[in-house]
Amino acid sequence: MTGFGKALTVTETAIPGLLLADLPVHGDSRGWFKENWQREKMVAAGLPDFGPVQNNISFNDAIGTTRGIHAEPWDKWVSVATGRIFGAWVDLREGPSFGTVFTAEIDPSQAIFVPRGVGNAYQTLEPDTAYVYLVNDHWSADAEYSFLNLADETAAIQWPIPLSEVEISAKDHAHPRLADVTPIPAKKTLIIGAGGQLGRALREHFGEAAEYEYVGRDELDLSDASFPSARRWREYATIINAAAYTAVDKAETAEGRADAWAANVTGVAALAKIAVDNGITLVHVSSDYVFDGTKVGEYTETDSVRPLGVYGQTKAAGDALVSTVPRHYIIRTSWVIGEGNNFVRTMASLAERGIDPKVVDDQTGRLTFTSDIAAGVQHLLSTRPEYGVYNLSGSGSPMTWAELAKRVFTATGHDASRVNGVSTEEYFSSTHALVAPRPGNSVLNLDKIRAAGFTPSPVLDSLAAYLG
Repeated sequence: MTGFGKALTVTETAIPGLLLADLPVHGDSRGWFKENWQREKMVAAGLPDFGPVQNNISFNDAIGTTRGIHAEPWDKWVSVATGRIFGAWVDLREGPSFGTVFTAEIDPSQAIFVPRGVGNAYQTLEPDTAYVYLVNDHWSADAEYSFLNLADETAAIQWPIPLSEVEISAKDHAHPRLADVTPIPAKKTLIIGAGGQLGRALREHFGEAAEYEYVGRDELDLSDASFPSARRWREYATIINAAAYTAVDKAETAEGRADAWAANVTGVAALAKIAVDNGITLVHVSSDYVFDGTKVGEYTETDSVRPLGVYGQTKAAGDALVSTVPRHYIIRTSWVIGEGNNFVRTMASLAERGIDPKVVDDQTGRLTFTSDIAAGVQHLLSTRPEYGVYNLSGSGSPMTWAELAKRVFTATGHDASRVNGVSTEEYFSSTHALVAPRPGNSVLNLDKIRAAGFTPSPVLDSLAAYLG
């Protein structure tokens, strides 16, 4: 008997992410009507915006038809169009809830959201039962499935009609007991650009667990035409894009301009489309070079971008593309320091070799250590604040490059007065190569990421630790 007049409500179950919903059904002497999936209303009621791509119907003639227990690597929205079922769900995902069971009778006034990896089974309680399910991925022989025997003693499902009295397929009869089930692993996080200084910091921070996959440019090139088909993207929950063309001055040349746009824009466009099409959270690292540096005071996340050079223009264009992804974090950084050659190591080397450098003193900002970026990325992904742009640099008083060089000299036991401050114009006056314009002010306001619960490390503390 269909329940009429219910309000749209969503109830959590003992299985994390398995959500039981009451649906409004409107009926009269002619029959009834319901909205089986209405994205706006149902997301507002607490159901996930899971992006279904296929709708399937399983029609069952007789009472007692029993199917399952199947766990697929996609989400399902299960309902009944006619008839009534006894449904059973068993968590077959890796983790502490593995083996948890939930059962319920479902008629047309109810539906249930079944998250990826939760085993699904049902038994018909009325003849002519139409079992309907929407899924958010297309079937694939390459996908990872898991199964559980309907008669498993550990799950101990109390079937209304004994399994000995119903028709069950040979395949369902052959499924393993819980002790022999292969759990469905969590969706993976893909870190692109793993060979760069930020990629190496992310690898050190996240570690080598199976859920993290690291790829360098040789393995996965965003600008390659084959990139969109390079992975089964539904297996990924998150992509962290640590890859970028960062040769700021070379980007001003004809060859460099093409390479910068290919990596920072064309490749990012392909990445953004993949994230949109597959419901992936995209983390993208941006730069202070999207600003012209003329603002008095700190740059906030809402300030308009005004890039000066090609590199800044490509980063701003990439940011605009990433912002179209429903689940995105754009992390805007400045003056990045990590493994490999960088400003701090160069100054330490010059100090040690007795060279007195000329260093720019009309550009102001804060260093951002890659370890801080990695920690900030993890914080955003674990706490899930509002999606959008977040500034992230070291904290403390802003300094010029010359002031930072003096700090490096002092920290390594050398005389800071050996550092000679010069203007940007004077510094580059002797070079005949193309030089990209630099923002004079690169100071990023950190209030938003602090409000999200992350505390950026003080620049001077990070600098001292970095120099050892």
